[in-house]
Amino acid sequence: MDNTKALMQVVDNPGIDQIAEPLSQAVRGAYEAAGPVGQRAKNALHGVWLGHPLHPVFTDLPLGAWTTALALDASAKGDPGMRRAATFAMGVGLAGAVGAAVTGLTDWSETDGQSRRAGFIHGLLNVTATALFATAFALRRKDSHEGGRTCAWTGYTIALGAAYLGGDLVYRQRIGVTHADSSLPEKFTAATDSAALVENTMVRARAGDSDVLLVRQHGRVRALVHACAHLGGPLSEGTLKDGSVVCPWHGSEFALDEGRVLNGPATHNQPCLVARERDGRIEIKEGPLPGDDPAA
Repeated sequence: MDNTKALMQVVDNPGIDQIAEPLSQAVRGAYEAAGPVGQRAKNALHGVWLGHPLHPVFTDLPLGAWTTALALDASAKGDPGMRRAATFAMGVGLAGAVGAAVTGLTDWSETDGQSRRAGFIHGLLNVTATALFATAFALRRKDSHEGGRTCAWTGYTIALGAAYLGGDLVYRQRIGVTHADSSLPEKFTAATDSAALVENTMVRARAGDSDVLLVRQHGRVRALVHACAHLGGPLSEGTLKDGSVVCPWHGSEFALDEGRVLNGPATHNQPCLVARERDGRIEIKEGPLPGDDPAA
């Protein structure tokens, strides 16, 4: 408990921002400098194609492989075959750590505040753990198993601390979890007057207990949950494009018709609502959009 408290005190130090912010800008700048190719690569590493962040897929590989390696090593009892298997498992973990680092750095670059500080420390711990396991792997390849064992156990302990911070980022700070969850009206509910929404504009409106984004474009009204699925940014303050809206906070872009992610960092689609106009009012409700298969 004292160790985790000390770790969180380190994370709360605003001095970390002096290093984290320029690094975050550099990562984003590298993708932007690559133009459309960079955007496609960024989307792929965020996990837009997967429908949820790609980073957690890779994080299981190093921890699982390294746990296996240490278990095999502990039960080897001088068996050279078991030691080779342990060394091989360490190598698998190192390969997975590369994927986890690249995807994690990409996701981290689109955070801020305490989440960015926690992610920075999380990354530093993982880099340290990976470096120790790489050293252990190299030593074991040279038959220096005792030194390799020491490095591996030290790296594993550090990796557990990094995993704790990773869990905090997901379950407490909700990084990588949709922020567009909302209690949506099940029946048509008035949101605003039709006159308040002119052609090619968007407004924030309230329908029951829900904040929604209303857009009138090409003579049609579309409605989406107002809070961006990525980190809850106000979509009504973003940029309206032909057929899409761009979040003002981190640039996630969603199609107006079905809420599909066009560009990350968001990986979860933006929830859409059914919209209609009746008696001079715009009404919305949760439900399948026109053309959707209700059984799908």
